[in-house]
Amino acid sequence: MYTLDNRVCTSHTDAEGRLKLVSAIDMMQDCSQMWMESEPVLELYFRDNRISQMLVSRQIDVIRLPLYGEKLRVSTSVYECRDFYGYRNTVIYDENGEPCVVSWSTGVFVSLEQEKIVRIPGTVFDQVVMDEKVEMEYLGKKISLPDVPAENHPPVHVRRHDIDFNRHMNNAKYVQIAWEYLPRDFTVSRMRIEYKTAAKYGDVLHPRMVTGIPGKIFVVLTNSEESPYAVMEFCGG
Repeated sequence: MYTLDNRVCTSHTDAEGRLKLVSAIDMMQDCSQMWMESEPVLELYFRDNRISQMLVSRQIDVIRLPLYGEKLRVSTSVYECRDFYGYRNTVIYDENGEPCVVSWSTGVFVSLEQEKIVRIPGTVFDQVVMDEKVEMEYLGKKISLPDVPAENHPPVHVRRHDIDFNRHMNNAKYVQIAWEYLPRDFTVSRMRIEYKTAAKYGDVLHPRMVTGIPGKIFVVLTNSEESPYAVMEFCGG
């Protein structure tokens, strides 16, 4: 387990002074990446073999979004690793230790040089600390879209400041794009995202919004041939 102390600052808040969901994702990503410092064997193996972990899916349950000025603690823990995949929980707690945002995610191990999935030896995983799964409702990684026409929105270009050190569009940016299409009065209680293809600098994303299930909004970001980069499901509540 690895923890980072944080605080809800002005750059993290929306117009009502609450933590933005995108900012919460940024906090969780930072903690997840820094977790490597607590596992020197795995960190060294990844560095020596030019390996990184790319997100395949993430589920986020929002209990409440903290307000400006609140002190937070972000905690991440891995509960399973096998072959090509790793599974983790990341939770944002308030200063009283109560969970505000709870998530679980799946990552795949990728060679940065060959850009393909690689298997990590069990002897490496044997030296990694595994924690208990956090109590939450675990939904599947795959997101099924309702069979209704999509509402198309203007294309979005991947810009330089969207790119992270893996040379792909940062995971939170997909959500940031989708957020613009949600109604202002839509309160997100749960979000799932399935990452299909990593967008790179210069790619053009075509947002498509799908409704049809009460209380749910789906946003798909595709290329010009409708092959998806990411599929997102937002649940209201």
